[in-house]
Amino acid sequence: MAVTGDIEHILVVDDDARIRQMLARYFEDEGYRVTTVGDGAAMRAQIAANTFDIVLLDLVLPRESGLELAREIRAKSDMPIMMLTGKDDVLDRIVGLELGADDYMAKPFHLREVLARVRTILRRRAAAMAAPPVQTAGEKFSFEGWTLDLARRELTAPDHSVTDLTTGEFDMLATLLRHAGRVLSREMLMDLTRGRNLEAFDRTIDAQIARLRKKIEVDAANPQLIKSVRGVGYVFTGRLDR
Repeated sequence: MAVTGDIEHILVVDDDARIRQMLARYFEDEGYRVTTVGDGAAMRAQIAANTFDIVLLDLVLPRESGLELAREIRAKSDMPIMMLTGKDDVLDRIVGLELGADDYMAKPFHLREVLARVRTILRRRAAAMAAPPVQTAGEKFSFEGWTLDLARRELTAPDHSVTDLTTGEFDMLATLLRHAGRVLSREMLMDLTRGRNLEAFDRTIDAQIARLRKKIEVDAANPQLIKSVRGVGYVFTGRLDR
């Protein structure tokens, strides 16, 4: 068995003790390290004290919803998120993915399917981490008052403040700017951002685009910089001064 530091660490956030115990036992038997908590406060304490490779996050929790916690996690890190939900509600799933969740599982679920999806997410993330960075030293893009500095991995807003971007959001924006005016399919975006042409999930791309729009568009509901091309993908249409 690998040393503890090499074992992938899963955080389970669910207020149902039976589900926490079931997931912990199953994943530990599969060679993972598992930490379980029952609410948002305990989740924050664990994330502050430990490093996790993925979080399995229940949608319905006491005091705070899983959607609120997903938003909080994604604002601070790129840690993969799998939503666990007892609601077979398409809207909840869409909102969760737009907030940055990588996948979702509806309860009741089969443990083998949860394992398969977790492995896919972790494998995809490992490939992304190993892929060459997209930036070139000294390269910058300026558009509509914004400046993306690839060397410093920094996005500056028209008011000169720095806008926080996750790694995935940064790479997505850099790719769109590199190919400004060209329509890119979801598969092309997955490939160009991190070389993840295998196991490309359309909803991962859509979620990143949705988050980017909220950060750089005047009106995310009526985007003028990153436009959708129905049935194809996305295109950057802003005025670009490189």
